[in-house]
Amino acid sequence: MKKSLGAGTFFPATPVVLVGTYDHAGKPNLMTAAWTGICCSKPPCMNVSLRKATYSYSGLQQRKAFTLGVPSASQVKEADFMGIVSGRDTDKFENAGFTAVKSDVVDAPYAAQIPFIVECRLIQSLELGLHTLFVGEIMDVKAEEYIMNGDGRPDLSKLSPFVYDSIRKEYHGVGQILGRAFSVGHP
Repeated sequence: MKKSLGAGTFFPATPVVLVGTYDHAGKPNLMTAAWTGICCSKPPCMNVSLRKATYSYSGLQQRKAFTLGVPSASQVKEADFMGIVSGRDTDKFENAGFTAVKSDVVDAPYAAQIPFIVECRLIQSLELGLHTLFVGEIMDVKAEEYIMNGDGRPDLSKLSPFVYDSIRKEYHGVGQILGRAFSVGHP
């Protein structure tokens, strides 16, 4: 029998990303977010939800752009750090040993050391309460060659991303292949 948990952000897994923005003075910043995902196929769009209190919030609104970097499991310590300290007081790039790269497509930075980057142009925002949902049209996706497979596309097992469990407040690696989508369920 199922037990009611009440209303809350009880969802077992959300992707962990590093949101790249510039502040009002052009200083690059990264912040960890887990309220994110693909929200449209055509045009290709992703969303991320940020609190107004975050340092990245105003930069994203001013520049109308952001990047979403997908760190590998080996970068969990650096990714967690990006969510603990504020860019107001700390140069997160320097402290994490990351190199800031200016996107050549949108007005936002990303970290050279992060293997998978999605570059987005802000097309819509929606205030929902504590968070604002930002929708960005995907303008480019960049991936390191070492995470690619034979068909020239990123390989999830080589990228080794991790997810956030909002129920237990833990990071988990992505597991084994369970079957081919749109195939394993065919009668």
